[in-house]
Amino acid sequence: MIDDFSQSETSDILRAHAGKTEQDDRPAAESLDAVRALGVLRLRTPQEHGGAWAGSEAVARRLSELGRACPSTAWVAGTCATSKNIIAGCFPDAVRRGIFADPDALFCGSGVPAARGERAPEGVRVNGRWPNVSGCEDATWTVLALMVDGRFSFAVLPVADLVIERDWHVAGMRGTGSHTLVAENVLVPAERVASTGPFGSGELIFYTMTVLGPVVGAARGALDTVDAMFASDRKPFMTAYTRMSESPGARHWLAEATHLVNRAESTMLAGARTADAGMSDADFPRLRMELAGAGRDCRAALDLMLDLHGASGFNTANPLQRYWRDVSVGSRHPHLNPYLAVENYGSALTGPQPPAG
Repeated sequence: MIDDFSQSETSDILRAHAGKTEQDDRPAAESLDAVRALGVLRLRTPQEHGGAWAGSEAVARRLSELGRACPSTAWVAGTCATSKNIIAGCFPDAVRRGIFADPDALFCGSGVPAARGERAPEGVRVNGRWPNVSGCEDATWTVLALMVDGRFSFAVLPVADLVIERDWHVAGMRGTGSHTLVAENVLVPAERVASTGPFGSGELIFYTMTVLGPVVGAARGALDTVDAMFASDRKPFMTAYTRMSESPGARHWLAEATHLVNRAESTMLAGARTADAGMSDADFPRLRMELAGAGRDCRAALDLMLDLHGASGFNTANPLQRYWRDVSVGSRHPHLNPYLAVENYGSALTGPQPPAG
């Protein structure tokens, strides 16, 4: 069991190096060492290989705690959990044994089938490009989707076998280092390539937790910044108030922002518990819409916090603007797409519709 002091110490390290993480476009070495020591990178390593095999709720809680200090580092840890989950579900124990030899190794991956594999006597030769692979510069292994013989498949290979194109230039989640991986005629042993069917609903909710956890954590971290402002001698500019808390409007905005963050967190944890309990496919459209709504709640909360802080919240030395940018980008991951979530839930409620015309 990891105690609260260890979590607090890890958060202090991540918070202290969050600026360096963003500046370098990858998690600071000190931050990765801290999350590794805390056991975060083994959260979804199978137990038989020395890991925790933690459930959706435990993963969501841990990533949220980390995201409160450094959303980018939490995001990379979430990608690691996702990648290990795919490997555990797609490959036999004989293959997993070597891949999971170090249960604390950082993994990365992509579920986009952006490459093709051609079978050869010595294995499968892979060519292609996978964009947006978070944490790839620091990962040991990667699991990548590709098409082999017309079938959706995954290949597991050392990141060292691939070329990294440093093309991640975005407004938020900069420190995730989500660059492009390139395979140029890379030979992968046949046993490390596996075809697979569609992900189950429970798996998809787990993957959603790995992106929503850091986003909710970032919103909570932003709220910490605003709470500290209320506890200081800061006052609303050009008013007779002597402190922020004297303003009824400011108190109202703080209450609204806090409510939104709390609601996002509650929605996330309720969804995770549903997934852990063994959800049905019928639950998925509703749950997906609720989780997408949690991402929107985080964005709305940040807008209120920036209203409270004013233009100074956008100072590059102020962590609030980093949380705002990270939430803005992270909450727009495809797993949290709100309009498609609404569309799919509506279809589930009404059933298939006849073609127009």
